[in-house]
This record gives sequence, structure tokens and C-alpha cells, in this order.
Amino acid sequence: MAVFLLAIPGMIVASINGSTGVAVTLGLLAGGAAIVLIAVTAVSTGRIPPTASRPARSAARRDAEAEAEAEGIEHRIQALVAAGAPEQEVRSLVRAARRMR
Repeated sequence: MAVFLLAIPGMIVASINGSTGVAVTLGLLAGGAAIVLIAVTAVSTGRIPPTASRPARSAARRDAEAEAEAEGIEHRIQALVAAGAPEQEVRSLVRAARRMR
């Protein structure tokens, strides 16, 4: 980290003094140090679970969402049955689709 922090002012000073080679060298060192810092951070923090970025839902909210989804599925089943599909076949299809999940 010290290399990274010292390279930036070094590039500025070298550029002001007209030392292009030194500025480029310090820029390459800063770039390498940045890559090392990214790698160290990635290795040391571990994997962040996908659920960490989402706010936690309460059990009551999950239940309400599941109930609303189940009610929607039931309405769709009833619409298929009303259109002439055999109810047992439709429910069997829904159970099979649920097992695939």
C-alpha cells in the first residue's frame, strides 16, 4: 500500500520536473501495486453470499408472498379447468413442474 500511495505524488513531482521516464516507471509501479491490492482484498475477504446485498425479508412477508403466488396459481388452474382442461391432469402438471424446481 505504501508503494501505491508514494507512487502517485512521485508521478506528479516527476512530471513537473520533466522526468517522463521516472513518471512512467512510477505509474507502472502504482498500477502493479493496485493489482496486488485488489488481489489481496479478493483473497482475504472470501466470497460474499448473493443474499448479502438484498434486504432480509421477514417470515410474515415471505408467507404472504407465497400465499399470493399460490392464490395466483390456483386462479390459473381454475381458468384452465373452466376452459375445458381436465382438472386432475392440470394439477398433475403443476405438481410435476413444482418437482422440477
